[in-house]
Amino acid sequence: MEGVIVEMDKKLIQFLEENYLTLNDNAKLLLEKLDIPLDILEDLEEKYGKTDKMSKSKHNVVDPDEMIQKYGADTVRLYVLFAAPPEVNFRWTTAGVEGAHRFLNRVWNLVLKYANDIKDIKYTKEDFKNLSEEDKKLRRKLHQTIKKVETDISKNYQFNTAISSIMELVNELREYKGNNKKVIKEAIENLILLISLFTPFIADTLWREIGKDGYTIEQSFPEVDETALKEEFIEIPVQINGKVRGKIKVSTDATEEEIKEVVLNSNNFKKWLENKEIKHIKYVKGRIFTIAAK
Repeated sequence: MEGVIVEMDKKLIQFLEENYLTLNDNAKLLLEKLDIPLDILEDLEEKYGKTDKMSKSKHNVVDPDEMIQKYGADTVRLYVLFAAPPEVNFRWTTAGVEGAHRFLNRVWNLVLKYANDIKDIKYTKEDFKNLSEEDKKLRRKLHQTIKKVETDISKNYQFNTAISSIMELVNELREYKGNNKKVIKEAIENLILLISLFTPFIADTLWREIGKDGYTIEQSFPEVDETALKEEFIEIPVQINGKVRGKIKVSTDATEEEIKEVVLNSNNFKKWLENKEIKHIKYVKGRIFTIAAK
């Protein structure tokens, strides 16, 4: 058995030397070529050296042309910008590129799902009054995203967090259960403009799919509707004697007395206060409602 291990060691070292490889981002390729399980990568690193950053001198760079040919320029650009802040080094992974590619496919399918229905839809701010809770939720997420992307990009070029917020918006759109075409049109239109900052080719194509002319770069950056950001109701955790016993949904403007009345009249909390004297109540606005009782 020991002889087999020694022979494997020689085989690995020879392969590394002949192909100018170290145990870096090419490690997965190395293991696959030799039919070795990927879960032993950590052991191999300890034995043959830790992973190295990409370097031309070490012949371990990733060819961007190959990546672009396989996944497209938008995918590669999105992955690079999302992987880490500009000032931070990151480890290139094929899984990461594939993840960016899957996300763009989701965006593509999402837009095409609504494209024909919203092409001829027009809207004004007046159309967004008296909306359902589902519609308000989507608009709130949209305008929170617009605000965050603008802030992240203009301050320290935090492209990765800006992209992350766009991903959250896409998830919100996919989970949307309403059928307000004006709300959907606003969300889709602005989603395309936001993502065009990072993936202009797919954005321009989708822009035309929803009936728009020209290019996304010719459009102004989306404007934040501050009224859409305001939440009418929030969930407040209720803590009794140091433990959270549940949550209540109240108006964002609810006072401590109003929340106290809701809590004390709720069967969910009465059992924790039964036969006890309330010693202290504190409400941290929008955060938590606390009761101490003995």
